[in-house]
Amino acid sequence: MAQFNVENPLSLPSVPGVAHHWPEALRQGAPVGPRLVGGTSFTGKSAIDLAQIQILAQACLQGLDAARQVVFGWQRQGQSLEDIYLQGITPCARLLGQWWGADRLDFAMTTIASCHLQQLLHDFSVEFLQEAPQERNGWSLLLLTEPGAQHSMGLFMLSEFFKRAGWTVTVGVPQDVPEFKRLFQSDWFDAVGLSVSTDRHLDTLAALLPQLKDSSDNLSMQIFVGGPMALLAPDRLRCLAAEVIAEDAPVTVRRISQNMPSGGPKAS
Repeated sequence: MAQFNVENPLSLPSVPGVAHHWPEALRQGAPVGPRLVGGTSFTGKSAIDLAQIQILAQACLQGLDAARQVVFGWQRQGQSLEDIYLQGITPCARLLGQWWGADRLDFAMTTIASCHLQQLLHDFSVEFLQEAPQERNGWSLLLLTEPGAQHSMGLFMLSEFFKRAGWTVTVGVPQDVPEFKRLFQSDWFDAVGLSVSTDRHLDTLAALLPQLKDSSDNLSMQIFVGGPMALLAPDRLRCLAAEVIAEDAPVTVRRISQNMPSGGPKAS
């Protein structure tokens, strides 16, 4: 069983020179989970539980180096990076969002911690792609956020799983609808995945996606949508005339790969 060196879950991260910047809810002792104290030690592999997720979240508030040390500790425990991504980083991102929604963190702190969390994915990318590499399959994928999206960490993580499965992946974070169209039409893609976080552009996308697909050189292009809206309100996405997927990254990769037309890629 994993062993943790933690203090009272009501205590706050001790960061020299930063304590006075904590929001009032935190400085008053709102529960934000156990904090790192002199590092974290693990003995034997076990599932990454809520206590460890809280440790990662508070480490992200302390700084990028502290967050890296938590991941290194999980690796010493025997966790694969896939386990860390799905059982650690993904729920940690949700937890940071919950703390923000509960006014335990302000916007600036949430943004900084989330940026540290996303940087972990970049830092461990090479190692993750080498963890279980597959031969190139020839398929090409475009992953897009909705126009003007504020967050792309989930999309980047999904791209890593597709890359490891042998896909060639392009990730786009368009700032507006014209850029969305330009990215969609920028190259030949066998599949396009869209991450939707809000309902702001649903009507626009419902009209635009069929037009973009019809004008594509690839008449067999597969289009799927996911993201927070797929989990919270999947029925709202039916208007997009695309497959709605509310699964984790490995399941999404398998489903899309299995749905690809037989006979292999046909890019000219």
